Amino acid sequence: MSQTKLFTSESVTGGHPDKLCDQISDAVLDALLQSDPNSRVAVESLISHGQVVVAGEVTTNSYAPVADIAREVLLGQGYDTAEAGIDGASCGVSVLIEGQSREIAAGVDHSVEARLGQVRDQVEEQGAGDQGMMFGYAVDETPQLMPLPIHLAHKLAERLESVRLTSELDYLRPDGKTQVTVAYEDSQPVALETVVVSAQHNPRIDQADLARDLRALVIDPVVAELGWDAPKRVLINPSGSFVVGGPAADTGLTGRKIIVDTYGGMARHGGGAFSGKDASKVDRSASYAVRWVAKNLVAAGLAKRCEVRVAYAIGAAEPVSVAVDSFGTGQVPDEVLARAVSQVFDLRPGAIIAALDLLRPVYRRTATFGHFGRPGFTWEATDRVEELAAAV
Repeated sequence: MSQTKLFTSESVTGGHPDKLCDQISDAVLDALLQSDPNSRVAVESLISHGQVVVAGEVTTNSYAPVADIAREVLLGQGYDTAEAGIDGASCGVSVLIEGQSREIAAGVDHSVEARLGQVRDQVEEQGAGDQGMMFGYAVDETPQLMPLPIHLAHKLAERLESVRLTSELDYLRPDGKTQVTVAYEDSQPVALETVVVSAQHNPRIDQADLARDLRALVIDPVVAELGWDAPKRVLINPSGSFVVGGPAADTGLTGRKIIVDTYGGMARHGGGAFSGKDASKVDRSASYAVRWVAKNLVAAGLAKRCEVRVAYAIGAAEPVSVAVDSFGTGQVPDEVLARAVSQVFDLRPGAIIAALDLLRPVYRRTATFGHFGRPGFTWEATDRVEELAAAV
């Protein structure tokens, strides 16, 4: 007998305070990588009540006009008046950036293996920028091999932002959130239960008109485009009016939307945020790598759903563990899949950076609408399918 279970994921627009911070941090990273691909960057941003703070550790031969970047991000998202939430042209911007710790830098530049004289090749010279565990995930319930709840939530958030930026709904303001609940039977999505959209707006719009417009121009087109029937329940601005938003209503902070950034809660998370970190930080680069691995496993038909786990010790090149969980959907035992992964994918930090071309300024685009399931990123390629199948 089949059992129905519900699963919910959320997304946010680029005008959400936390996402503003992610964009600022990644825009600073991109600016530094533009002329110095070997920049070491760990930048965090905070926004609250008319103030922006950008802090962190950077070692680089490049230069980034940090305050100008922060203002450009805010203005680009439509924060150009205090009434909207913050005025990017006049807000205060504090920059608190120092150099990277010499001890951390030494561990990254010269791995444990290198210091012991045990390197196999030049890749082994680079150690992991921190300890930790990372999780990658893929599932065959969408063409992008992403979970349906987070995929649909992102699409709704993108559409909500689009109708504002194109002035199709010129009364909208930058802050916004979406949420999608999907019904599953036997681990397969069967229906959209509930869709929630919260959209910041100016005070002149009537809530009934806003609900009608968002249903007609945001929710219905996105749901139809993805080939699903209308959700059983729709909630639009369920708390009522949403005039005060952005940094005027909530403090924003880099790295506080890690579930939005990944799989919407469908997979486990190691806890490390991505934005503002260069690729020497395995929080970011290894998370991209194991998404790449998981997606290739599912694309190869070796599992319908799988989670790939990897862990590192700071300063060491070789992962301390690599594992695969196919949740009973694998064509072969998980241990066989894990051995195939280790044979086909080199998960040392230096090898990941080279294989995924991670020294380029590509990161600001990742800071909104998720890091996974979107075209144009190297970690979304399914280019190891044949090798995995042969290894298995």
